[in-house]
Amino acid sequence: MTGRLLYVCARPQREAAVAEWASFRDGLGVGDDDLVHHDLVREPLPADLDRYAGVVVGGSPFNVTDPDKTEEQRRLESDLERLAAAAIEGRTNALFTCFGIGVVTRLLGGEVTLLHPEGTGPADITLTEAGRADELFGILSPRFEALTAHKEGTASVPPTATLLAENDACPVQAYRAGTGLWATQFHPEPTADAFVARMEVYRDAGYFDAEAFDQVSAHVRTVSVEQPTLLLRSFAARAVAA
Repeated sequence: MTGRLLYVCARPQREAAVAEWASFRDGLGVGDDDLVHHDLVREPLPADLDRYAGVVVGGSPFNVTDPDKTEEQRRLESDLERLAAAAIEGRTNALFTCFGIGVVTRLLGGEVTLLHPEGTGPADITLTEAGRADELFGILSPRFEALTAHKEGTASVPPTATLLAENDACPVQAYRAGTGLWATQFHPEPTADAFVARMEVYRDAGYFDAEAFDQVSAHVRTVSVEQPTLLLRSFAARAVAA
């Protein structure tokens, strides 16, 4: 195993995918060569995961609750489930974000629902007692801001997972499963400017009123992403040290 990390991309839009990789690179505090980009939309999951110290899974416009899925999306979700199983069993370290938490929730027998959508912009996140004691989340402030924009969410923490963070809009904001998997509903990687650039790509995707782009962007730019960045640095340090 090397000290390099793997970014697994679940976004079909290449512009958004490249920008998300860059956001993770900067948030993790690693160099270009230390975060390998893998396009899971177009290529199956690598068989040699043990080459990497850890894996971060980005977001996606896909939803676990989508009623009609392409073969591409079904294969992608199946690959993410295999990755999640490997992390739960301790064969790798993985941080699943956004769409990824839904895949893990379903794998663990939990419920992913459209009853907990989140607006586009900053959200207040609160750590649970377990979150304050967690080796990754424990370095964060008990209450912090992060960026969200989702159409679905986890209804309750899966039975074999440990709830680490929550808020009123979406009750499950983060949890830990097994020995090597963490999952977040919120986006830990983008700066406010990077998030606004991503909004441009998904302007007409139904996450927010496209006519209100300027107002939503201004609200996004009020967020502090210091704490989510600390989470990524904590994950990178744990993965490399493991």
